[in-house]
Amino acid sequence: MIENYLLEELVTFAQTGTLAKTAAILNVTQPTVTRGMQKLETDWGVHLFDRQPNRLSLTPAGKLAAKEAAALLVANHQAVKRVRNFERSQQVLTIAASIPGPLIALNHIQSELPVNTQIAAASQPEEQVVAGLKNNDYLLGFSNHSLSTETIDSQLIGTEHLAINLNQFMFQANQAAITFAELKDFSFVVPSDIGPWREIIQANIPNAKFFYQEERAALAEITKYADFPYFSTNISAFDAIVPQQAKANDSRVCLPISDAAAQMPIYAIYLRSAKNRVQPVISQLKAVWPD
Repeated sequence: MIENYLLEELVTFAQTGTLAKTAAILNVTQPTVTRGMQKLETDWGVHLFDRQPNRLSLTPAGKLAAKEAAALLVANHQAVKRVRNFERSQQVLTIAASIPGPLIALNHIQSELPVNTQIAAASQPEEQVVAGLKNNDYLLGFSNHSLSTETIDSQLIGTEHLAINLNQFMFQANQAAITFAELKDFSFVVPSDIGPWREIIQANIPNAKFFYQEERAALAEITKYADFPYFSTNISAFDAIVPQQAKANDSRVCLPISDAAAQMPIYAIYLRSAKNRVQPVISQLKAVWPD
């Protein structure tokens, strides 16, 4: 087995082109690098370097070896990370999501969850959640898509229903429900972290303007003193910010959006091997999920 420090020396030399720069980057002496390169050639039984007066360069085999060495270093790093994350996952139940609704609901009932539960602060792209499960970064994830593979399974938690909050004196406020099309040309103030809802509202509301806010507290202040419509869902009752927002804006009427695109199924996704550990949290979330 080739030791990692030799692989690092070869990869660094391929990137820098000189022994001096390689030694400086790795914080070793130049003779140390020279001995390492010689040891690599001996261990692999391959001519890796073309040695000319005052010049050292990689042979074609050396260039291939450098690429393979880089891949081995990445694989070794990922293997160590997976093992460390697995050990951590035995003690901490880490949760991530590609949609913020489940995170808001879980934070609302956090006192009822296992004491070792750690909930992500914000949503992230679905592919990152799935990759995190595979790498043991997370034990449980949430998405608006079901997933079933040899190693990953999913369960339906419930549906998140989108609504719009309008000033009660707008003529649309007299309706029992509203469609995306009826919101055309409106301007909305919206939290930045809304996951796939962002693409949905932008794709379905014609000629709309969206003013995204990073801070949810700032959004509450804006809607308190301005007449912008804002979105909410059936999960908003669990949000520490939105109820204050609703109380401050007593002239608002909350209308459900009737389009199919405004109804989002929410799934728990997890490694099949971790089902017994995550099932209690899944069951608790299902029990409180609003219709």
